[in-house]
Amino acid sequence: MGVKDTARTQAEPHEDMSEQSAATPDSQNDSTSDDATQQQTETEPSLDVIFETLKNSRRREVLHFLRERDERVSLGELAEHVAAIENDTTTDALTSSQRKRVYVGLYQCHLPKMDDIGVVEFNQDRGHITLTDKADAFEEYLDRPEAEPDRQWYRYYAGVSLLGVAVLAAAVALSLPGSIVLGLFAGVIGVGGACSVYHWSTEREQEADD
Repeated sequence: MGVKDTARTQAEPHEDMSEQSAATPDSQNDSTSDDATQQQTETEPSLDVIFETLKNSRRREVLHFLRERDERVSLGELAEHVAAIENDTTTDALTSSQRKRVYVGLYQCHLPKMDDIGVVEFNQDRGHITLTDKADAFEEYLDRPEAEPDRQWYRYYAGVSLLGVAVLAAAVALSLPGSIVLGLFAGVIGVGGACSVYHWSTEREQEADD
């Protein structure tokens, strides 16, 4: 083997290494881009998480309040705001029990859960709450109208009362036998009892969710 052949043989591995070195930066860039995309996807909350968060009215009010304030807020003022909305009153007219009920619910349940999701930052020691960038994913669904408004129970009970008065008036006007009157009143009482039981069960479900 001549000197030229030996020099050529020694040069070939260097050429291969040069080609590999030239390809390495592009591969690293592609890998870095894929990792960034995957990381971004993993940090975005899923629709299940968003709907699970927003199905509770108290958590929706938390997001509304934080979005309007657009700054760090204290747990005390947040609890007062939510309690005033839930009790249809002003913060000045709230009772201590109304404040405490919402305060405890937010502190023990809702804010820690929202902090785990990453939609808020909740400092339990200082009682500070801040909205995070993840809240942007909730915006589209937060502003949608609720599918089912809160029931106005006084209308149900007023209707049952009016029904009882109508039955009594009809019994007097038509001089109905006592057995028929008792049967009609039993029906009215049954309707009222059914409304009361349904109202009670609905309130229990809401308290359990809160």
